[in-house]
Parts: sequence; structure tokens; C-alpha cells
Amino acid sequence: MAENSKKLHIAVFPWLAFGHMIPYLELSKLIAQKGHKVSFISTPRNIDRLPKLPPNLVPFLNFFKFPVPKIEKLPKNAEATIDVPYEQVKYLKLAQDGLQESMAKFLEDSAPDFILFDFTSYWVPSVAKKFDIPTAYFSIFIAAFLGFVGPVPGLNNDYEIRTTPEEYTVPPAWVPIETTVCWKLFEVLRIFDASMEGDEENVPDIFRMYKTLEDCDILFVRSCSEFEPEWLKVLEDIHRKPVFPVGQLPTTSYEDDSSTIDAWKSIKLWLDMQEKGKVVYVAFGSEAKPSQNELTEISLGLEKSGLPFFWVLRTKRGESDDELIRLPEGFEERTKGRGIVCTSWAPQLKILSDDSVGGFLTHSGWSSVVEAIQFEKPLVLLTFLADQGINARLLAEKKMAYSVPRDDRDGSFTRDSVAESLSLVLVEEKGKIYREKVKEAKTLFCDKGRQDSYVENFLSYFQNYRKA
Repeated sequence: MAENSKKLHIAVFPWLAFGHMIPYLELSKLIAQKGHKVSFISTPRNIDRLPKLPPNLVPFLNFFKFPVPKIEKLPKNAEATIDVPYEQVKYLKLAQDGLQESMAKFLEDSAPDFILFDFTSYWVPSVAKKFDIPTAYFSIFIAAFLGFVGPVPGLNNDYEIRTTPEEYTVPPAWVPIETTVCWKLFEVLRIFDASMEGDEENVPDIFRMYKTLEDCDILFVRSCSEFEPEWLKVLEDIHRKPVFPVGQLPTTSYEDDSSTIDAWKSIKLWLDMQEKGKVVYVAFGSEAKPSQNELTEISLGLEKSGLPFFWVLRTKRGESDDELIRLPEGFEERTKGRGIVCTSWAPQLKILSDDSVGGFLTHSGWSSVVEAIQFEKPLVLLTFLADQGINARLLAEKKMAYSVPRDDRDGSFTRDSVAESLSLVLVEEKGKIYREKVKEAKTLFCDKGRQDSYVENFLSYFQNYRKA
């Protein structure tokens, strides 16, 4: 068992997005619980914004702040995707690329046994190699997403790079299973230029991903073998390197911050007045921001559903976001008492844990999916960016969630489809399967013993790595 063997020092370096940093932190906490030392690396402002650690883990988990290099078009104080509009995220990637010297100095001085890194910082293996430090790419994306991204073209295979958006709308040739997992055309089109093609200012995401998968020694995936065994097998087959599922990493909170406790009190007061299991919780993560047209249809769909709702709405992404979106005229007056639109921070875990909440209208980001399953809240999905479409297809395939019907080409949807989807999943008899499947999934996603065994498994592999 890992407890009796050599204690390790593991460094972790996530992408500068809270949807990445939080799973990295959860994994770090699980490693620290075993008495191993973890060095969590990010930028000063991000580290200051992370949730507080339970006191028993403080001696084992150290935070290292790498100052952000100055990038001409990156707004002042922007250190995470939450601080910038989507078009400026590429400058954040360039800022992270500028941390190579800081990383080299850290690795030389601290000499960790391993470093876990994210695909955006594809250069980590080449820096770590100089100090003979093995690397693991820790993917916060599920195995189905990595399987869909596929093997590095031309590396031990004759697969060609997909060059058109349409090629991403069908399951790829290297996936031998019957599946509906692929993007809709509108999902590809929203990210194709930045992620697949890049521009003179930035390295495209697909290059970062392929370089990461080619150069890392080990692949860690936020998944469990009971949930997507066939996709984990695809990864082993196409990458020919060790693949470790690390569990679903449900979010654990430790709070001693009175300001957040006060914010929760007023929300709780409103939730307590609602009928049990009828409130729709609406939140689209820290990165997605609906367009004005999408916002209008979501609003009027919520209104039309007749259900009470609590909506955490991001109208602005960082100080430099000048694209304002507004709720339809009269919407807040008409839904007064029945619905709340919250434009500031809200405690998602606490809201989801409340008995009044009967379902979650979400972007399908995996952390939000896991949190909904943690509290047995059925899912209605409305995807916006990145891996969300792939997550949504897999969940729909397993009858674990229902996606709001929309036009495959332009992504448009109507207020009627929003209202009908919510009614189906929260109320109607024919939507019962979605309510039941989420309850079944909880035992798989949130079992402490199972999660613990995944951590034990890779730690034991790490401890024997040097001996091999």
C-alpha cells in the first residue's frame, strides 16, 4: 500500500481556467491525504482565488505563484479565462507559454518526482526532460473526448488530420465502437478557427493537444473504468502508453469565509420557500456566455415553463468584455418571486444540494455534471464550447441527460424547446429515466472507496516507476 512506501513529491500545473484548476486541486488534495507532498503551480491571483484547504492538508500542499509575463493584448490583472472574453483567451495561453523559464527554475530547485500538467502547456515535457523528471498529462476531459480527438496523426498510424469542420461531425475511423459521440456542426464552427487552425498570434489547441499526448510519459484521465471502459481502451490502443483513470473527483468544499456564508443565507431563505424538487438551477460555467439571442430564448423558455428557477448569469467576462447582453424587457418583473437571476458569485454545491432543486440546466462542463450527479439532480444540457458537445452526446447516449433540441448547423433553439425540455426532465413521466439514471450514477461517480482505489493505484505505479 502507498502509505507504507516512499513518500512522493508531485508537482501539478493546470491550465489557467477554474474548470481545470479545481479538478487539479481535488486530485492534489487526494494525493496530500496520503501524506505525499504536492506543489500546486499557478499565477498569484488564481492561487488567491482557489478554495481554502482543510487545515489537515496544509502541511502537504504548497502553492507556488509564478508571476504572469506581460502580453501586449492581455488585459491587466487577467490571469484566468473567467477574466477575459473568449476571443482573448489565446493571449492567456501565450502568457502561460511565457512561464517556461519559471518552470525550469522550479523543477531544478525543487526536483519533484513527477509533474502533472495540462495540454495548454505542451512544452512541459521538454523542460522536465532536462532534469530527468517524468511527466503525466492529467486530462480534465473525459476519455470519450480524448478518444474523439484521436491519435497524433502520422505517429505509429496512417490517420490524417481532419481539415474541415464537417469531418468532426461523425465518429472517427479509429473508434471501433457503435457511438453517437461527435460534435454538431455549430459546436465545431464556434471553436474551429482558434482550436484547429490557430493564427499568427497563437499555437492552435489541436497542436498543443497532439504535442502533449505525444510527449507525456503517462496519461491521466478524469474518468472511471466502470463509466466508459470502451473509451479508455481506445486511448490505450491509440497512444500506446500507460492510461490511468483517476476517478470523477467530486468537488469537496471547506469553508470558513463569512462573506460567502452570508451570500448563501439569503439564497437559502428563497429556496426554502419553494416547492420540493421543482426549482430549476441554471448555470453555464465560468467560461460560457450566451449570445443576446440565446439569452432571450433561455429567459422566455424559463418563463414559459412555469417552473421556479435560480439562474446564475454571467453578463460580462472580465473588464475588457464590451459585448453587453440583457434580459428581455419586463422579464424580471413578470417572474418576480418565481425566479431569481443572480449576476454575482453563487455557491453552486450548496444550491445543488438543496431539496427544492429538481434539475440543472447546464452547459455540460464535466465538473458541473459531476456536481449534479453528486446531489442526484437530473440534467438538461445546452452546450456552448470546447468539450461540452462531446460530453452531452455521451450523457445522452447513456440516457443520463437530455439535450435541448437545436439546429445542428447554427445551434439555434427556441423558448418552446427550453420549456419543453425542462418539463420533460423535471416533471413528466416519460422523463423519469433521466431522474433515475442520475441516482444510479451517484454510486459510480461519488463512491469514496472507489475514488480512493484509483488514487492508490496510480500512486503505487509512481512509487515503482523509478525501479522499473
